[in-house]
This record gives sequence, structure tokens and C-alpha cells, in this order.
Amino acid sequence: MVHSYRYHHKLKKCDRQHAEEEEVLLSALMCSVSSGCFKWTRPKQLFSLIILSLLSCCLILSPPMFSSPSTSSLLYSFAVESGAVATNNVNTKAYSCSSVSNGTICCDRSSMRSDVCVMKGDVRAHSASSSIFLFTSRYNSSAMKRVSSLVDKDEGFQHEKIKPYTRKWETTLMGSIDELSLIAKTQNFRIKHHCDVMHDVPAVFFSTGGYTGNLYHEFNDGILPLYITSQHFKKKVVFVILDYHRWWIMKYGNILSLLSDYPAIDFNGDKKTHCFPEAIVGLRIHDELTVDPSLMQDKKSIVDFRNFLDRAYWPRVKSMIEEEERGAQNKLFRQKAQSSIKNLKQVHDATLKKPKLVILSRNGSRAITNENLLVKMAEEIGFRVEVIRPRPRTELARIYRALNSSEVMIGVHGAAMTHFLFMRPGSVFIQVIPLGTEWAADAYYGEPARKLGLKYIGYQILPRESSLYDKYDKNDPVLRDPRSVSNKGWQYTKSIYLANQNVRLNLRRFQRRLLRAYRYSIAKLNS
Repeated sequence: MVHSYRYHHKLKKCDRQHAEEEEVLLSALMCSVSSGCFKWTRPKQLFSLIILSLLSCCLILSPPMFSSPSTSSLLYSFAVESGAVATNNVNTKAYSCSSVSNGTICCDRSSMRSDVCVMKGDVRAHSASSSIFLFTSRYNSSAMKRVSSLVDKDEGFQHEKIKPYTRKWETTLMGSIDELSLIAKTQNFRIKHHCDVMHDVPAVFFSTGGYTGNLYHEFNDGILPLYITSQHFKKKVVFVILDYHRWWIMKYGNILSLLSDYPAIDFNGDKKTHCFPEAIVGLRIHDELTVDPSLMQDKKSIVDFRNFLDRAYWPRVKSMIEEEERGAQNKLFRQKAQSSIKNLKQVHDATLKKPKLVILSRNGSRAITNENLLVKMAEEIGFRVEVIRPRPRTELARIYRALNSSEVMIGVHGAAMTHFLFMRPGSVFIQVIPLGTEWAADAYYGEPARKLGLKYIGYQILPRESSLYDKYDKNDPVLRDPRSVSNKGWQYTKSIYLANQNVRLNLRRFQRRLLRAYRYSIAKLNS
């Protein structure tokens, strides 16, 4: 789908008398106010001033050629395939609006995933009107003041609208996201615009609405874009959140505290007027669960984000370890015989020499129905096995600790696979891929895992390993040609393959992948 916008200007003839150089400048500027141009009639006026005036009109009347994205609509396109966004038009060198003059609004609408606007100067958030104002005093000369007086004070001289969420191609979803008006206005010194709270650091405005509540979307649409957009501020930034959720703040408190030194602001709930020297409205996003170094000012990558997570969660993980060590010491002190303590230490040391395997277990759809046999087989191969069953309220630091100390992770395709971000580069990630999810499994988790430096193994199940094998005829396209079914639309994929399919692994077939992971992990540990 391609949207194109073009400016259509109609020149109007104006007969005006001019005597001073200031009047020439005034007439040129009036082209932008009334879409008109002026005709020079006095022969004694300097020729150079005529040329200056004509050039001014031409520049203003040709925004598609000369204006920035903040003052003209952009020609852009987007494509969707199986719910994913094409990224072939992404600028791999630099963002628009990377350098913004004081007193201006610049909006970059070139991305197919999100819009981002930058405001610099006297920025004031006004939640009651869902607006962010930028007051400017750039019209300083008498000529400029006369032009600004022609502009409707209620309209402002620049007005942008934006929904600060990173899935702008999903029109239905974006209908639920609050829209902000960004308005640049000339400062009227006769009216005092007060600030209830004056901040001396920039603000980043974004929404935690949309698909928030799903772990994949919380990281892909929120946390990673927030890192990409704000990490260069080095914590000297305030987050202003639309669709604010207290549970989200608590869940990601470890991460937020490492990105900002300041408490987040509930845009809709906080009725105070907050003032900032700069604002970024909207978040930048690169691709599925990744950071593109070519788009980062300091060339940071997804590995740097992984190291960032390590710093964010380590204080909490350290406190967990200390608590457990104190408990273990108390237990040992209660032992009566030193031989018992020695035996416990020998068992502990032997256990640490085994590679650790974490299984992310699912309940309901896409569960591994013979998971107990998988655990037994993995232990027989030589793994230390830990089964984790994530819940919405499971502390992320606990999951991070388990995966950060593991060599291998196994899980069935789904949002929980986002936890691969918690694994150390060089670890093994085995994703069990149910029927009908091949493309999504690789695009959303397989390829991002490889970018992180994980050894990724995709285990595509056979029809006999799917619970759908007992529900459909053996020649049904659901079993024989899942892609043709998925091509019918998202609702078919969701209702058939995601919501109503479980997995019973062919353990003999799966064992080959597990043995590969074990041998690799042992070699890595020994090295």
C-alpha cells in the first residue's frame, strides 16, 4: 500500500507598495502564511532585493524538494507478509531528525514500523488536551513579529500528530493507541505559560498500550526500542508514558532504572504541566528483537543490549545467591558429621561439571505432552536439567539467572522464546517448531538468536508429532501443506496451529539434536 502526498499551491497575484528592506522580507514570509506571492511594482527598489524575495517564495512553494520531513508529508510505503514488516527500505546510515535546530519540530515518518518526532526548545506537556507544545521566540525582528501576528494563535504555526507505538502498520491495533498533538507556537510574552515541574533533561514519550502483556511484544515493541532510543542519554532522561501500567513499571524496574535516573511520568494520570528542553515522541525500532549497529550512534549491537541486561539484573541475582548461600550455610552447620559436609561438597562439584539444560515448559496449547520423558532422556545424556514454567508474575530476574547460567535452552515456539535474550552468546537454543509456525519461528526467534551469537537449532516436528494428526485426515492440507493454510490469514494460523496444537516429541529423532548440543557444551566447558 502506498500513500503519497503532494503539495498543490495556487499562486495569487498581490499588488503591494514597498519602501524599506524590511517590507521585502515581510512579503516573502507572507507566502508561507497565505499561500500567496508578491509582485514588485516600484522601479527604484534594489534589484538584489527583488531576487531575494523571489527566491524566498520559490523555496517556500516547493516543500517536496526543499523542506524537511517535519514540514511536509513523506512519500512512504509499507508491506506486510504473514504479519511481518518488510525492512528493505530501512536507512542503514542515519536517521532523519538526527540533528534538530532549537525551536523546531522534526518528524521522521520514513520507517514502516514507527513514527518518531523530535522537539527542541521550550517543550511543555499538556495531558488534558493530549498535546505537547513547543513555544518559540524565533520571530525577533519587527518584520517577523508582524508575520507571526497573521497566524492564528490557537492553531500554531506547526501541528503534527503521532501515536507513539512501534506497530504503525497494524491499523486496527493503532486505533487503540492514544494520539498526541505536537504544536509549535510563537511565544506571546504578554501571556505567562507556567510550568508546574521544570526538568533540565530531555523526555522520551511512548505508549505501553497495544500488545503489552505479551512478553515478546513487551521486549520487541517496548523495551528494545526504548533502549535504542534513550541509551545514549546515559540515564539523563525522563520517560513519559501513555497507557501507563504500574505492573509494567514494577516488572521492568531493573531495566528502567539503568536507562533513567528519574521516575517515569504517567502522562494521562499526572495533570501537572511538565516542561523539558527537548522531547523525543515515539520509539525507534530496527527489526525483530535486535539492535542494528549501523543505525546506532555508538555502533551498539544486540550483544551490547544483552550485556546491558546483565548489568540490570545482576544486583537482584546477587542478592538471591547471597540469600541461598546463607540458607545453605545454616543447613551445613546443623549437620553433625564432617563426613556429611564433605559428601555434600563432592556432589555439588560433580554437578557443576555437567552442562545445564533449561526447559521452558508450556501449559495449554503447544505443550510438550511427553516432557517428563524428555527430562529423563536429557539427564541420561548427562545434562543438569531445570524446568521453568514462566507465569505472568514470575520475576524476570529469576528466569534471567537460570538462563544466564545455562548452556542449552529448549522451548516450543511462542512468546516465551523471547527469553533467549537472557542467554550468553555461544549457548545453544533449541526451538521446537509446531506445524504451521515455520516462518514465524525463524523470523521472530531463530534469526534474532543467531544475531545474538547463539547456536540455534530449529527442530521442525513431523505431522505424527503433532496432536493435529489425530484430528485431521492424513491428506488434509492442515497436515500435508501447513503453509497453504497459513497463507489464508492470521486467524487460520492462530485458531488451528497456535491455539489447538500440542507436541509429542519423537524422542529418538530429537535425541540427535540433544546429543549435538551436549557435545558442543561439554567441549565449550572443557575449553
